Amino acid sequence: MASELIFRGHESQQTPDTYSPKPNKPWLSIIRPVRYILREQRLIFTLLGILIATLFFSFLPTHPGPTHPSGPTTTHLSTTSSFPSSPQRDFFADKFVNSGGKIPLGLKTKGLRIVVTGGAGFVGSHLVDRLMARGDSVIVVDNFFTGRKENVMHHFGNPRFEMIRHDVVEPLLLEVDQIYHLACPASPGSHYLLLESLILVYKTNVVGTLNMLGLAKRIGARFLLTSTSEVYGDPLQHPQVETYWGNVNPIGVRSCYDEGKRTAETLTMDYHRGAGVEVRIARIFNTYGPRMCIDDGRVVSNFVAQALRKEPLTVYGDGKQTRSFQYVSDLVEGLMRLMEGEHVGPFNLGNPGEFTMLELAQVVQETIDPNAKIEFRPNTEDDPHKRKPDITKAKDLLGWEPKVPLRKGLPLMVSDFRQRVFGDQKEDGATTA
Repeated sequence: MASELIFRGHESQQTPDTYSPKPNKPWLSIIRPVRYILREQRLIFTLLGILIATLFFSFLPTHPGPTHPSGPTTTHLSTTSSFPSSPQRDFFADKFVNSGGKIPLGLKTKGLRIVVTGGAGFVGSHLVDRLMARGDSVIVVDNFFTGRKENVMHHFGNPRFEMIRHDVVEPLLLEVDQIYHLACPASPGSHYLLLESLILVYKTNVVGTLNMLGLAKRIGARFLLTSTSEVYGDPLQHPQVETYWGNVNPIGVRSCYDEGKRTAETLTMDYHRGAGVEVRIARIFNTYGPRMCIDDGRVVSNFVAQALRKEPLTVYGDGKQTRSFQYVSDLVEGLMRLMEGEHVGPFNLGNPGEFTMLELAQVVQETIDPNAKIEFRPNTEDDPHKRKPDITKAKDLLGWEPKVPLRKGLPLMVSDFRQRVFGDQKEDGATTA
């Protein structure tokens, strides 16, 4: 009986003969790649390749690019200056644009889209010429109060040129990269005699600047304001530096222009500080050259037109007032350097060479007619006694200074005036006949 019970218990402990694999070892996923690298000296070849690549890129020669005497007017600056600088962007700019001026196949430089208010005027039209020659697309906005279509007519038909007849006192919607704001009659000529013209000058400086700053804020464009040396008024400091606040009559006959430009500077800096708009401010001193309005009231154009017409040269006061005269190409170069640079300003842009009104009249006599007479008249109200820019700041930060002396630039202006003055007379004679 007992033996039977023992046998049954032994039978119940038997288990089927089944296969059970060994458990996976967790460290095999690490060991196998290590063994693979160590076999056949693979690690040595990997380190050797890294060393060769490091040496190759360390000794790879870099090309700083060609040096252009015109500075910021090169295509490289026009394609990069409107965006914040970064190491990655500078690397690609150096590789693709600056390598000996060669651009790899499939890569094209793209000009900027720029609006120039007052672009049909004297300075504006010369600025447009430079921008077009650089390869940019230019939109001229002008109401032709003092501007002339003839100044930019040679660009008609160019697909990169557009013209809009518009008064900046009214808002304008455009998509551009840069805004050069030059719009405003810039001289105490005949248009200062009517109340409507006085108000227009002030509104252009204030409301027009406000509209253009609003446009720059909306589209993220860089904005350049062309202010004036008139913000210094009749200066008590000589020469004038940018930190000088001026001596201006706020209720004089020229105040619509003087105070208007001072207000424009205020608005520009308010938009810069308060809204983060990229702005530049230029204070322009007396400028001359081709395409000036013949009868705009400015002293150089007055003397040249009178000498060509065999009229006496009118000198107001005793003729000992001083002015500084820069040729228009020098000014345009300064404006472009300022726009492409990284400094807000304001910057004095003028020629520090100083002339009295009598000395200027004598230079005009030497250039046009040695027998031209000089006629003295009573001085005008609020006429500054001295005007000379200190351009140290522009020299140091922009690398700019004027190149064309008065005796070299004046004949170029005289040639343009002679053609226009005598051409106008011929047209008038033909009409009368």
